[in-house]
Amino acid sequence: MKRVLLLGDSIRMGYDDYVKELLEGKCEVVYDAEDNGRFAAYTLWQANQMFKNFGKFDVVHWNNGYWDMNIEPPMQTAMHPVEEYVHFLKRIIGECRQNGAKIIFATTTPILEPGVAADNTGTEADSIHYNNAWVELYNDAAKKLMAEEGITVNDLYALCKEDKNYYKCEDMLHLTEEGYRKCAAQAVDLILKELDKA
Repeated sequence: MKRVLLLGDSIRMGYDDYVKELLEGKCEVVYDAEDNGRFAAYTLWQANQMFKNFGKFDVVHWNNGYWDMNIEPPMQTAMHPVEEYVHFLKRIIGECRQNGAKIIFATTTPILEPGVAADNTGTEADSIHYNNAWVELYNDAAKKLMAEEGITVNDLYALCKEDKNYYKCEDMLHLTEEGYRKCAAQAVDLILKELDKA
């Protein structure tokens, strides 16, 4: 059976169970249900652990963004300025390719208005700050890199923009169940297309 690895932050944690449900009987879906991939440097470490512990995958679907662009006081700059973000995305790509997996990168979902939300995935972070100008900057840099690398992009940003409230839940950062199900369906469609190329 084909094997799929899901990596990424709390947005991934919102749709991973739905992806697994939709792919039941078609491929094995692996993800860390307890650990948020946070920023790209952490996802790089997490990816290495998954490859070490679970072996080869046919497809890796992954996202990063909110944690990288987060400016958490008293810091006055992003955790990963965009150049550092791209650097770590490149390193994750390298590890996925070394594993032999096809890659799908998911863009960061849009923001209605600037704000702050508590992280809701057990990492005990104080808060995640968000601003759509940051999202667009980081998404543009990531999409440029993926185009250069010939990597499929799952445009969750465009998907969520189809809804007037961007499928946002009350904290205005994470998504509603409907939003997560929509993200899962789009991810599954692209995963199956990548598997068909093999």
